[in-house]
Amino acid sequence: MPSLEQAGLSLLRRLDPETAHGLALKGLKMGLVPLPGLVTSPRLRCTLAGLHLANPVGVAAGFDKNAEVLAPLSRAGLGFIEAGAVTPRPQEGNPRPRLFRLTEDRAVINRFGFNNEGMEAVRDRLAERPRQAVIGLNLGANKDSEDRGADFAKVLTYCATYIDFATVNVSSPNTERLRDLQGKEALAALLELVTAARDALHKPLPLFLKIAPDLTDGELADIAGLAVEMGIDAIIATNTTLSREGLTSPDRDRQGGLSGAPLFDRSTRVLARLSLETGGKVPLIGVGGIFSAADAYAKICAGASAVQLYSAMVYHGLSLGAQIARGLDRRLERDGFENVSQAVGCQREEWL
Repeated sequence: MPSLEQAGLSLLRRLDPETAHGLALKGLKMGLVPLPGLVTSPRLRCTLAGLHLANPVGVAAGFDKNAEVLAPLSRAGLGFIEAGAVTPRPQEGNPRPRLFRLTEDRAVINRFGFNNEGMEAVRDRLAERPRQAVIGLNLGANKDSEDRGADFAKVLTYCATYIDFATVNVSSPNTERLRDLQGKEALAALLELVTAARDALHKPLPLFLKIAPDLTDGELADIAGLAVEMGIDAIIATNTTLSREGLTSPDRDRQGGLSGAPLFDRSTRVLARLSLETGGKVPLIGVGGIFSAADAYAKICAGASAVQLYSAMVYHGLSLGAQIARGLDRRLERDGFENVSQAVGCQREEWL
């Protein structure tokens, strides 16, 4: 980690987490954060749902909710960026404090509730995006919406011109009854509506689905079946968990979704199960507890075609993405893989 980044992280850790995150975004805008530039190699270059990535390491939704720092993120050694979640109308989200560091557990709890500036503000920023970057948008629904599926479709249609993929987010635990949309019938109806909106566009646009880690094997089988049947282009596994098993931090009982190191095993098991249930027909993106190249490699070997980071950057900074991409390249070379795609699912059975 660069010494300047270390100093910045040390300062930010003295502030409340949400204020610290806001300052980190301002630092990125002002060019105060050292950025490594493109990280790639023949082993790392890959294709995800038709998208050509320099490497399979991305940043998850939530880091750049309002698409404010797409340009600097595109120079941070990451293979792809997911902005959002974004709702049709701006909304404040839940009252503060709503973000908590669990330092002892290398974890974070958030209960933001889809706070964002709305699709109009975000589309204006997406229109100025760096052309070379692969950028997606996490779709959200307003808290008071009577038709959340219509909200997803509205954001998709409004912003589609300026994005490379869109994610249907039915897995945040911080919007009341949102996770109910993961049930088979409700999810089928939702996906039918959103895929119809996608199919009406004048451009091909991969559609991803982001799910929770707190699902049964039966529920995962239903989701896998629907994803295959309805032509979903990738599944992101997973969002945050409601579990608090094994935590030691004083803030462990805060309401909200838990992310970070404690989520790693749970989310990787979900990933492996989805890999089995889809039979490799739907690419998977592994998220949850990735703090190192070894963690990223484990996700890929369990069935992920790509991975995303967020919470680990709270503790290790933005340079972590490039570090993980380089470390992943070394592991692929060590194990004799000519390309990361060859490693996908090679150790899936160990997680089942």
